[in-house]
Amino acid sequence: MSSTLRLAEQLISRPSVTPDDAGCQQLLIDRLRPLGFDCETIVSGPADAPVTNLWAKFKGFRPLAPDFRAQSAIEIAANSNPVGISGSNIGLKTLVFAGHTDVVPTGPLEKWHSDPFTPSHRDGLLYGRGAADMKTSIAAMVVAVEEFLAINPQPALSIAFLITSDEEGPAKDGTVVVCQQLQQRGETLDYCIVGEPTSVNQLGDMIKNGRRGTMSGRLTVKGVQGHIAYPHLANNPTHLFAPALAELVTTKWDQGNVFFPATSWQVSNIHGGTGAGNIIPGELVVDFNFRFCNESTPESLQQRLVAVLSKHQLEYELKWTVGGLPFLTTPGALVAAVSKSIQHETGLLTELSTTGGTSDGRFIAKICAEVVEFGPINATIHKINENVLVSTLDPLKNIYKGVLERLAGVTPA
Repeated sequence: MSSTLRLAEQLISRPSVTPDDAGCQQLLIDRLRPLGFDCETIVSGPADAPVTNLWAKFKGFRPLAPDFRAQSAIEIAANSNPVGISGSNIGLKTLVFAGHTDVVPTGPLEKWHSDPFTPSHRDGLLYGRGAADMKTSIAAMVVAVEEFLAINPQPALSIAFLITSDEEGPAKDGTVVVCQQLQQRGETLDYCIVGEPTSVNQLGDMIKNGRRGTMSGRLTVKGVQGHIAYPHLANNPTHLFAPALAELVTTKWDQGNVFFPATSWQVSNIHGGTGAGNIIPGELVVDFNFRFCNESTPESLQQRLVAVLSKHQLEYELKWTVGGLPFLTTPGALVAAVSKSIQHETGLLTELSTTGGTSDGRFIAKICAEVVEFGPINATIHKINENVLVSTLDPLKNIYKGVLERLAGVTPA
């Protein structure tokens, strides 16, 4: 069994349903500290459901003895890179491996062919909750760093890990909190790979170099409740909203661009009425969502939607929630390193894409110049019997290692 597969199985075996980390991050700490990483646990959120975050950064040295404090001053002075002396990575660019240890709930256990938290193998596939999203990515990242540092103990690259247990949940106490703290400390991040499962048909056929923003709204249209047989004594909010809905559905919010599709507006829920068949409702509640590209802003979209509501003379209440802004990494050093590593390992020319939902990349992009997402095939994520091809685990690790080598100026193996 490869080191990548072994670590992936150890992570899958921990029932880390969001926001519970279930000891996954301690397992990572136990692997990273011996390599010379400073590991910091940042706990956030409510006491009854805390979120565990890990910020681990390689400080430019490797342990030289079981207990460096036992070394004499002469031994320390004679050693150019003693344990306990940090700061040798000052001025180097930083590559962050980012991911999440939390997983979505399993769903009905009886529908799984095996226990979702007991790693199982069938027909070349590794089964378990988190197998694809995204514990194998984290395992591949850690082993890639281990192998890279074994050959390059003092790389011309600073390396860090940002791991959270709040990606599959509200995402209010996870990566966003760590990024805020790093920004307050003046921490500079240059490159970040988020290990989301981005591959579609083959490992490496797609990476995400950006994501659309997301903004939700709850609209309450006011009417007058009354008897359905006396409509002249009432005012039906569903009827009032219908013309505005038709206009909103057909509105072209923007044209998109070479990297992003056009912004879309979708109704997710609509409700009016008491449940009785003889009452005109007094209000209509509409939940909707914008998935928007960088051609629009939350402010511009809000203004345009409000203008439609005002045009149709509606009385209403409106509450907005901005879930994340769009981010985009144009082709540069990181995209080139990931693309070349994929081609070197798989022979594929990867596709750049910004499709799909949001990720924690939206938070990291605020403090990091270049952010991409890359990971295993995403066909079974969040599904019953989630799985990943065992044969792709070490190639995934090799691709992450290749990125390290290229960004550090080392000739790839």
